[in-house]
Amino acid sequence: MVAIIKILKDIFQIPELRRRILITFILLAVFRLGFHIFLPGINIGAYLESTKEEKQRDFLDWISYTSRLTGGRFDSPVIFSLGIMPYITASIIFSLMVKVFPRLEALSKEGEQGRRLINRYTRYSTVLISVVQSILLMNQWRQPMGTQNQYVMIDPDSVFIYPFLQILCLTTGSLFLMWLGEKITEIGIGNGTSLIIMVGIIAGMPGAFTDQIRLIRNAAPDEQPFVVVKALILLGLYFGVVAAVVFITKGQRRIPVQQQRSIRGKRVFGGQRSYMPFRVNPAGVLPIIFAQSLIVLPAGLLGVVANNPTLPNGIRQFLHFFHDAFQSTSIIYLITYITLIIFFTYFWTSLMFNPVEIANNMKEYGSFIPGIRPGKRTAEYLEKVMKRITLAGAVFLSVIALVPQIVNESLGVDYLVAGFLGGTGILIVVGVALDLVDKIEAQLLVRQYEGFMRGGEGPRRGSGPVKESVPTV
Repeated sequence: MVAIIKILKDIFQIPELRRRILITFILLAVFRLGFHIFLPGINIGAYLESTKEEKQRDFLDWISYTSRLTGGRFDSPVIFSLGIMPYITASIIFSLMVKVFPRLEALSKEGEQGRRLINRYTRYSTVLISVVQSILLMNQWRQPMGTQNQYVMIDPDSVFIYPFLQILCLTTGSLFLMWLGEKITEIGIGNGTSLIIMVGIIAGMPGAFTDQIRLIRNAAPDEQPFVVVKALILLGLYFGVVAAVVFITKGQRRIPVQQQRSIRGKRVFGGQRSYMPFRVNPAGVLPIIFAQSLIVLPAGLLGVVANNPTLPNGIRQFLHFFHDAFQSTSIIYLITYITLIIFFTYFWTSLMFNPVEIANNMKEYGSFIPGIRPGKRTAEYLEKVMKRITLAGAVFLSVIALVPQIVNESLGVDYLVAGFLGGTGILIVVGVALDLVDKIEAQLLVRQYEGFMRGGEGPRRGSGPVKESVPTV
C-alpha cells in the first residue's frame, strides 16, 4: 500500500504527466455528461416512467447490453446513444479490407500519407454507419414502451422535423466522440478510443453493485446469510477472473532471435541476441464480438420475424424451431458459440500475422532463429508456434465468454452483474487498464532517464520523482 501511494505521489509531482491525466479526466467527464442530454422530440417523463418498469430480456435488451461494451446506450434516447461504436465498426472493416485488398494494403505501406487516406475513408464510413444506426434507433423509439404503451416520442407520426434532428444529433454525437478519443490520445494519456469504451463499461458497475446491496437488504432474515455468501462468492470470482485475464493478456511466447556477426578489420559488429514476443491472445476481444454478432443477431431476427401473424403457421413453427435451438441454454448454441470463437481467433490471427513476410524481413536484415534455417524453414517454424499459441488463446476466450452465462444460470445472478465476471467487458477493461499503466510507467521512466542524464544529478530508477526545479540550458 505504501508503494502504491508513493507511485501516485511520483505521478502527480511531474507537471507534464499531471496535466495529461487531468485533461484525460475532464474529457472523459464530458463523455459521461452527454448521456444526460436527451434528444429533441423526446418525452422525457414517459421515458423515465418506462425505465422503472421491470421487463423481460429480449433481442433489444441484448442489443442494449452489447452497445454498452462500445461506450454507447441504445436503450436511452440521448445524444451519445451510439457511442463510439460506428467508428469502431468502420475501423474493424478497414482493418480487414487492408489485408484482403492488395490496393489498400499497398496504400497502408506508403507511410503517413497512406495511413491518413485510409483514416479519411474510415471517417467517411463512420458517418454512413452512424446515419444507418440512427435511423434504426429512431424507429425503435417510435414504438410504444412499457406496460402502459407510452410513446417516448412527442410526435411519433412525424416524418421530417424530429426524425431529421434526432439523426443529426446522434450522428454528430458519434463523430464528436471520435474526435474526443483522438484528442485524449493526442493531449491526454493512453488510447482515447479505448478509454471511452472502458469508461462506458465501468459506468454500469455502480448500478450492478447497488442491485446486489439492495438484494441483501430486502432479503428475508432467514435468507440473508445465503445472499451475503453468494455476493462474497461473486466478489471472489471477479478477482479470480481478473487475475486470469491479466495473466493471459500479459503472457507471451518469447522466441530468441540472433543477429549475424560481421568482422571488419579488428572490430566485430552484430551478434546481439533479442527476442520476438508472441502474445498468447493475439486477437484480443474481437473473436467474441464477431461470434456474438453471428449467433445472436440472426437468432433475434428470426424471433422477430416468427412473431409476424401474416406468415403461414408452418413457416412460423420452422422459424420458432431455429430460434429456440440458438437460445443461450441450448447445447447447439454452446457448441456453435465456441466453434465460432475458435474460428474467428484463427481467422483474425491469420490476417494479422504473416510468417513468410516476417521470415523474409529477418533474412534481409541478417537475423535468424538459432537452430532454424532462414527463409522457408523459419516461416514454417513461426507458423507452427503461432498455431499452438492461438489454440491456447482461443480456449481461453471460449472459457471467458461462457463465464457470464454459467454464473447467471448456476447462481441465479442478473445478467448485468454476471456480465462483469467475463465476456467482452472484462477483457476490454483489463486490456485498456494494462495499456494505461504501461503508458504512465513509460512517462515516469522517461522523466527519470532525463534526470539521470543531467550530469548525474537526477535520481536513479526507483529512487523517486525528478525535481522539475533542475535548471536546463
